[in-house]
Formats: sequence, C-alpha cells, structure tokens
Amino acid sequence: MTADDITAFLTSEFPQINMASGAYVVDEVTPHAAILRLNASERHLRPGGTISGPAMMTLADLAMYVALLSAIGPVALAVTTSLNINFLRKPSPGALLARCRLIKLGKRLAVGDISLRSEGVEALVAHATATYAIPDRK
Repeated sequence: MTADDITAFLTSEFPQINMASGAYVVDEVTPHAAILRLNASERHLRPGGTISGPAMMTLADLAMYVALLSAIGPVALAVTTSLNINFLRKPSPGALLARCRLIKLGKRLAVGDISLRSEGVEALVAHATATYAIPDRK
C-alpha cells in the first residue's frame, strides 16, 4: 500500500484518529516501514506546553499499524497486543516524527521498533516497541 492508500484506508476505517484535524499524517511508506508526523496542536499538549505522553503513544502505535499495513495490506482487525515506550526528553516545539520498522513479521504476530524525534532534531524524544496480532486472512 502507498501512503495515499493507507491514508484513505485510515480515513475510511478510523475517522476518529484525526477528528477532521489532520494532526496525524502518513509521510512515507516503504515495505515494512513507515514515517508518520504529528502536527501537534493545543489539544496534544500537557501542562508546561510539551506534547503529552498519550499523544506520543498514539503516534507510535499508529506508526506501527501503518508499517504493518505496508507489509500485509488493508487489515482493519490487526490489533495492538503490546506497546512499550520510553520517554527520553522533552520534544521541541513543532512537528513530531515517528519512524517505524518492522523487525519481525510472522503469520500471527508482528513486532516493530519506533523512534520518535522532533522534526529537524537528531536526538530521540522517545523510543517504543510494539507487537500487533494479525487475524487469519481467509
């Protein structure tokens, strides 16, 4: 699936993820990998003006799902079975990027590695790993 294909699929199957704001954007998709962007707005901030943990976790989880879709196609019922995230530093103001690569793709489970960075900054903001369960494809 291309970035446009995945965006159309997400808009159709999960319209609630963006709630008409376009905050989460699929920037790039390659086989077994994806780059997503969070265009953080006021609703993504916590006290102190930094991007909230739940917004970063959503970005990491969505990046994993998009990377999985790039490998297996449009499977709406693939679900997160685990997500572990380590918050490393406060994000810089502006967009947050998530780069996910699948490190294992089996018949029933997929495991991914996700790095979150502020746009234009090399240092990691957070690092996550995620596992997705893949339903039978009959």
